[in-house]
Amino acid sequence: MRTMNLVTLALIILGGLNWLSMGVTGYDIIGTALGGATLARMAYLIIGLAAIWQLMPGFQSFTVGEVDAEGHIHHHS
Repeated sequence: MRTMNLVTLALIILGGLNWLSMGVTGYDIIGTALGGATLARMAYLIIGLAAIWQLMPGFQSFTVGEVDAEGHIHHHS
């Protein structure tokens, strides 16, 4: 789980930096790097799924309690 959390966090950071670039300069780094619209859309889909993965502990805290939900992030494999 720790590896998955690190990978999804890195993807979210990459996506956020891409949005920053688009907001400041109008330049889409991911879209340009991947060339085709289909590949860029797949990258955005993966980044969005990474964001959902990172949100899971927050949603779980409503049902299992905050400490148990944080185990999703801090669990060592």
